[in-house]
Amino acid sequence: MDFSATIINWYKKNKRDLPWRNTSNPYQIWLSEIILQQTRVEQGMSYYFAFIEKYPEIRNLANATSDEVMKTWQGLGYYSRARNLHATAKFIHENLNGNFPANYIDLVALKGIGPYTAAAIASFAFNECVAVVDGNVYRLLSRYFGIATPIDSAQGKKEFLNLSNSLITKKNPGTFNQAIMEFGALQCKPKNPDCDNCPLQESCFAFDQKKVAELPLKSKKTKIKIRHFTYFIITDKNNCVYIRKRIENDIWKELYEFALLENNRQNTQEEIAFFIKSNLDLKRFVISKISREIKHVLTHQQIITTFVHVNISSINKQINGYLKVNFNELKNYALPRVIDRYLFKDIIF
Repeated sequence: MDFSATIINWYKKNKRDLPWRNTSNPYQIWLSEIILQQTRVEQGMSYYFAFIEKYPEIRNLANATSDEVMKTWQGLGYYSRARNLHATAKFIHENLNGNFPANYIDLVALKGIGPYTAAAIASFAFNECVAVVDGNVYRLLSRYFGIATPIDSAQGKKEFLNLSNSLITKKNPGTFNQAIMEFGALQCKPKNPDCDNCPLQESCFAFDQKKVAELPLKSKKTKIKIRHFTYFIITDKNNCVYIRKRIENDIWKELYEFALLENNRQNTQEEIAFFIKSNLDLKRFVISKISREIKHVLTHQQIITTFVHVNISSINKQINGYLKVNFNELKNYALPRVIDRYLFKDIIF
């Protein structure tokens, strides 16, 4: 069976009509690829349209402020993608006259563009014969060819890339890359793949050996880190609250948050009161409410969050390092998803 011809034929009949597939514009293709990293198409679609509407050309994105970009990205997670997106847009606009590099080697040198994204842009926009290897491709090739090399190992990455490059069609590499990813996403899914209606079934190693559920293999198991966040929503009589921008090299960098006390366990009432008095320099205050614990799950972390509502009487109070804004203006700032959901979707104080 001709593997490549089979999946391309399947793709032509079954592909989804996605907006970034109807263009060879490298800017739009790049946007879609960055947005869809670690993100389902259904979730990423609205963000793609939002970015295209707000920043129709790369110069618009380059000239935007960091806060504007982060606000547009809010809720999508993996915020380093947004920071790299903005930095690369600036670089291309300022140093390359707004023109994307037209080959894999120059693309992969850009910030935030790894081997997969560079191969996608190079093949989709410029028809360069270079294979893409994402999670869908790893899974399909591992099952079909019976490859037991862990996909998260250096040997595995090299083995799968070499195999993909041997399979790619030189005449239309972009179509092949779209086809193999789409086949993995829709047909050879992680769970409950549609093996009964698969055109590759007769020659599939995993189906024949009943190892579909076992492949692909991974060598590493990532330990989940548990963190306890206590946020302090300090409100004065004018309905103003205090926020700060996260600048540390940590999750949610460049997003805004309330005063934060982090611990390796839930904070006690005494610790909460001490933090308010000592770290926030508040002498007269009332704790009006302490929320239940809210679990927020990230890829390798679990954030257990508690919100403490603190009322102060002073309307002129300034807290060092914090920005005072009216509560109604909070929606103009990029907030971590756990804060946004607590304030505007689950509970409003």
